[in-house]
Amino acid sequence: MESRFQGTQGKTAWAPFLGLAAGGAFWMAAVSLLAAQAPAPGGPGRAGRTPPPPPTAGANLQLVDGSASYQVTEQLVGINFPSQAIGASTAMSGTLDIAPDGSVAPGSKLTVDLRELKSDQEMRDNYIQKHTLETDQYPMAVFVPTKMDGMPKMIPFEGQTGVELTGDLTVHGVTKPVTFQGIATFGRDGSVAGRATTSFDFATFGLTKPSIARLMSVSDKIDLNVAFKFKRD
Repeated sequence: MESRFQGTQGKTAWAPFLGLAAGGAFWMAAVSLLAAQAPAPGGPGRAGRTPPPPPTAGANLQLVDGSASYQVTEQLVGINFPSQAIGASTAMSGTLDIAPDGSVAPGSKLTVDLRELKSDQEMRDNYIQKHTLETDQYPMAVFVPTKMDGMPKMIPFEGQTGVELTGDLTVHGVTKPVTFQGIATFGRDGSVAGRATTSFDFATFGLTKPSIARLMSVSDKIDLNVAFKFKRD
């Protein structure tokens, strides 16, 4: 009797521990199942990200948004330090056609309406329109690109690259070769956006320096900055 009692008592004493072990095994199995179903490191956004379209050999790029602005250093009467005169026009249109071999195809052209140039000073704007640019006679600035460096032959849908765009710029009835230097960013939506700049003197295009009240001097150098956003046609 004593032996059977001790055996029964032993089984009863171990029962809670056996139940705990069984419960632990169940939860370990559940955790393992959840871990197997969990997304890969980096989250579902990265694992399910759609790759960009494949690069294209060349592209016909249509300008959908852009602006051209000038920047000139000027010295005002009664002020001990120079300031920057900045005027911009958003009336910009054009196309940039890049051939499969990376060259600039004929027909590429960018046009800016100089009559829309605006700065923070109406007096300056009036002088530039009437005397410097003479926009009644020469309303447009036209850039015809002839060469591009830095653009990959296989144009991607993501990433960024430095570019140089050389061509003929016509301002005030005078045409001169210039080179814009800038950065282009490629978008998955087919956009190519960025900024570029070039510099020249007033004399390069036969321009008259502004001469208005309170203006003591104007630098010879003009910085021409272009912001652009193209879309692939």
